Amino acid sequence: MIVVTTSEVHGRRIDKVLGLVRGNTIRGRHVGHDFRAILRNMAGGEIKEYTKMMAEAREQAIDRMVDEAHALGADAIVSMRFQTCEVMKGAAEMMCYGTAVTFHPAE
Repeated sequence: MIVVTTSEVHGRRIDKVLGLVRGNTIRGRHVGHDFRAILRNMAGGEIKEYTKMMAEAREQAIDRMVDEAHALGADAIVSMRFQTCEVMKGAAEMMCYGTAVTFHPAE
């Protein structure tokens, strides 16, 4: 599955727009990670525990979006975007969304 942030895929012509597809996950902080993050924050630098958690959340959201696009019979997802928001103290939603499309058959 091709996933791009642009509105088109170079060298391909969109045949049909199948509609909006999305994937999301909600992640909460972990007490053990919070303790290490507080210590790391005092010293300065990257908080690796949160970096890893957000990377995993992005990948899970993308996987869910791609599954939804596959179910529609899409060849690609164009105009993909990420969005995040806090749903409660200590928990955030990671969402990605885009437009599922099919391409013209190769000529």
